[in-house]
Amino acid sequence: MSRSGPAAAARAAWLADARATLALALPLAATQLLEISLNTTDVIMVGWLGPEALAAVALGSGIQMIALMLCIGVAIAVAALVSQARGGRLRHLTETRLAVRHGLWAVTVVGLPMAALLWNTAPALRWLGQDPALIPMVEGYIRAAVLGAVPAGWFTVMRSFLAALERPRPGLVAMAFAFVLNAGLNWLLIFGNLGFPALGAVGAGVASTISNLASFLILVVFVLVDRTARRSHVLGAFWQVDLDRLLTVLRLGAPIGLTLLLELGLFTGAAFLVGRIGAAELAAHQIALQVGAVTFMVTIGISQATTVRVGYAYGAADRDGVRRCGQVGFALAVLFMSTTALTMALGNTYIVRLFLDENDPAVADVARLAAHLLLFAAMFQIVDGLQVVGQGILRGLNDTRVALVIASVGYWLIGLPASAILSGPFGVEGVWIGFVIGLTIVALLCVGRFLMLTREPAAARLPA
Repeated sequence: MSRSGPAAAARAAWLADARATLALALPLAATQLLEISLNTTDVIMVGWLGPEALAAVALGSGIQMIALMLCIGVAIAVAALVSQARGGRLRHLTETRLAVRHGLWAVTVVGLPMAALLWNTAPALRWLGQDPALIPMVEGYIRAAVLGAVPAGWFTVMRSFLAALERPRPGLVAMAFAFVLNAGLNWLLIFGNLGFPALGAVGAGVASTISNLASFLILVVFVLVDRTARRSHVLGAFWQVDLDRLLTVLRLGAPIGLTLLLELGLFTGAAFLVGRIGAAELAAHQIALQVGAVTFMVTIGISQATTVRVGYAYGAADRDGVRRCGQVGFALAVLFMSTTALTMALGNTYIVRLFLDENDPAVADVARLAAHLLLFAAMFQIVDGLQVVGQGILRGLNDTRVALVIASVGYWLIGLPASAILSGPFGVEGVWIGFVIGLTIVALLCVGRFLMLTREPAAARLPA
């Protein structure tokens, strides 16, 4: 055999994994874009009411995301469990059914208490020094939106199940319907069109909750009628709960949810820091953050596809496959985020026009500041992609506790303190410099953990 034989085989395997990951990542990324577009639509349409309403949704959205991220994090564990079961093949239908059933229960167990906890946020907002005039609007939005956290988690469970079956398109279709529904309900409920009550920011929260529930119900119908999906009977014997299985999902999913929450905490904490500077700064901050969230959702799609691919190789005890799939995920993230960084840097003023009318003197300062902050968002695009895909790899390897430790260090021990310290001399720009520092640390640690787990002889930690 020629020397080029093994190298050619390795390249062919790498390209095959790249094609498989990309085929899975594209619809997942599109689904994530549509999912974040629910919130983006809320921000855009509420922004038409004025800077005060936009600032209220900025705060309220960040707070209600606590419940949402915990539910989604627990649900994401289902993708790893199902893909590992399929890779191992032994009793994979039974294992799949148990993973999905207990994933739905785990979301419920986590989400309902969190929604109750966040129902009354006004005292905390006053204690944190937020504008008293905004607090009733913020709390009203939270109460309406937080009810959608559990349905959003249920949707993620079903979508994760289908993604592990390499059937991501039904989730995309369901979320596309939810996006259209949300926009229509916003038009009715925010502004009171066609005789509906004009609920303002609260109407945006109501629309999001209804849309999340609708997306879940669409996937339930699909799972019941699709021949491939119904083989697992994931909704069969739904009321039979095995405590050990439930705890298994929670042990794997809770660190994922807490990791997402820690990252959310970095940005929510920053929103509070900016809120103490001024309402105009907070509105500009929210616009730039929303744009960054859109690109982040695409890399979450890549991360979810990588979790499935790595999990399948992990379950099949394919050490080389784990390494290749991880490398593919990192490469796709860097390629995409390099493009978005360039777009933000060169087109920042055009992007801001999607949110605000630059000809309106009342918001001209907000528009200029938002365009400036997009330059900071461009700075952390690549490291943001690396860290989210790195966490996806660790989820596929059931290494979620280490991912949680990494997030704790990068986001809370380094990132948020840096934002707080730098906000003094540099204002809102200092807050964004803290983002760059924190995300860079997390990216480096995730990549380092991946290299440690997949190098020889450390790969012996993977299944034999």
